[in-house]
Order: sequence, then C-alpha cells, then structure tokens
Amino acid sequence: MTGEALSRVIYLDHNAPTPVAPEVADAMEPYLRAEFGNPSSDHELGRRARQAVEEARAHVAALVGADPEEVVFTSGGTESNNLAIRGIAARAPAGRRRIVTSSVEHPATTAPLAHLEASGWTLTRLAVTDSGTLDLDAAVAALGEDGALVSVMLAQNETGALFPVAELAAAARVHGALVHSDAAQAIGKVPVSVGDLGVDLLSIAGHKCYGPKGIGALYVRRGTPLSPLVLGAGQEGGLRPGTENVAGIAGLGAAARLAQGRLSTDAPRIAGLRDELWAALSATVPGIRRHTPEEACLPNRLLVSFPDWTIWADKVVSF
Repeated sequence: MTGEALSRVIYLDHNAPTPVAPEVADAMEPYLRAEFGNPSSDHELGRRARQAVEEARAHVAALVGADPEEVVFTSGGTESNNLAIRGIAARAPAGRRRIVTSSVEHPATTAPLAHLEASGWTLTRLAVTDSGTLDLDAAVAALGEDGALVSVMLAQNETGALFPVAELAAAARVHGALVHSDAAQAIGKVPVSVGDLGVDLLSIAGHKCYGPKGIGALYVRRGTPLSPLVLGAGQEGGLRPGTENVAGIAGLGAAARLAQGRLSTDAPRIAGLRDELWAALSATVPGIRRHTPEEACLPNRLLVSFPDWTIWADKVVSF
C-alpha cells in the first residue's frame, strides 16, 4: 500500500493498538532527549526522572482508584498477566493448586495458565453463555477451598462483554482465593475501580488507551503475596527489577490522565455510534446476528456475523 493510499485509511482497529495521543507524545518527548537520567541515580537528572515516574504512577493509580504504591510498571499487558498469574502461583500454599478462569481469555492469560497446567496445576475453565458473558452461578459453584487464584478478564476482547468480576471476586474471597482481572480492553472505555471490583491484581496495557506500546502496569493490592518473574535490583518494589522505561511510563501516566478526563463524554458518544451502526446493519441485512450483548458491554465493540457473506460482502450500508 502506498503512503498516499495509507493516508486515506479509516482506522477502526482500536482494539489492537490505539494511536498515541498528542498529549501522550508530548509527555514522553523530554525523556527521549534531554531528560535521560536513570530514576535510581542520586543526581539532578536522576531525581527528575524519578519524579516523572512517580507522577505517572499517581495518575495510573487515580484512574483505577488505587494507591500509587500499589501500581507496578511493566512492559505491557502480557507481562502484567504473567506476573500476576505466575507470581501468585509461586507463593501459593501447598493445598491450593487450582486456578479458575474463563474459556475465552486472551492468550496473554491462557499461555501462562497452560504453563502452570503443564507443571501440575489444575485449571477450571468456565464457559460463557449465549449472550457472551459468564454464568455467575456456575462460576461461583466452581470455587472451592483448593483454589489459589481466579483470573477472569474484565471485558472480553472480541465480543466486548463485561464479566461480573465484582460478584465473582466477592465469592472467591469467601473461599480464600485471590482474584486477578485482565482489564486491558476496559481501561479508558468504562469506569474501572479496583475497590468496587474487589480484585487483588489488575492488568493494564498502555497501547489500548492512547498510550505507547511496550508499557503497562499491574495493580497489586497491598499485602498480596507475589513473587517476581525477573531477578535483579529493587525497582518497582522488587517485583519488576531493571531500569525503568521513563519515557514509556510518562506516556502511560499522560494516557491515564487523559482517559480519566474523557471517559464521561467519550463512552456515550462512541456507544451512540455503535448503536447507529447496528441499527443500519440490522435494518439492511436479513438474518444478521449480534454477538455483542445489548447490555453490560464495552461502548466501542460490535461483533456480528452475516448469514451469507458471499451475498452481502459487496453491499454498501449507508446511515
């Protein structure tokens, strides 16, 4: 594709990466140039870098209702999920060797879970209903005293269905299990509060909410037993050692601040566009099926299937 043709593309793949917002790029730029200090260095450049990291940590914490000390910066959602799942497994009591999850998780969750299963852990995979969400009664029934962790995404990345994480977390706590939720698709699209959800760990990916790629965060409730995946110095409370990606962290902080300010206006506007698209499609294509739930779903998601794509692929829907 030529550059001219590419410039005419209407980008509708915000479920993969969102573009970097101008405000985010502006926040990152100083730390790619003059402000090159190491946040662990005790000199002026290092102290300014440390200040940038901590300011970003406060913005990310505010977005999800956490304390800044409960935010650990990572390289993205995949690392956050691995740290949560494998880090909990490494500290789990001997009598708790089972993890409850859904059957429709992202590979960033299913891969570390499969790794644990291959090493002797038991996985209970919960099916979804016809409407694309979890059957809460079945999920609660799957809990038991041998469960170490419940790991269920907050929003399904294909259908956009919001899962009943808060209700499941409350039930899991009765059985003594910890709760992790991959919120990569939900952050910046719907309000997310770790207090309301009752989770112990929550994963965030910067490139899903107008931040840069290669940066993410893991909320870790204070007191949660967690082992690091990588060994080294004491950065990020010892849970993610290595010199911090200051520019990426500054970008994630700016994206979090932006999301918090825009959420109340962006969500209803985008939901209205989605509903307008569905109305046009459903009025034009007989037999079309909607897989995104009518309620309890992300505002920017519409998954549909057509009865016969060979018939309808060349038709233009105007609305």
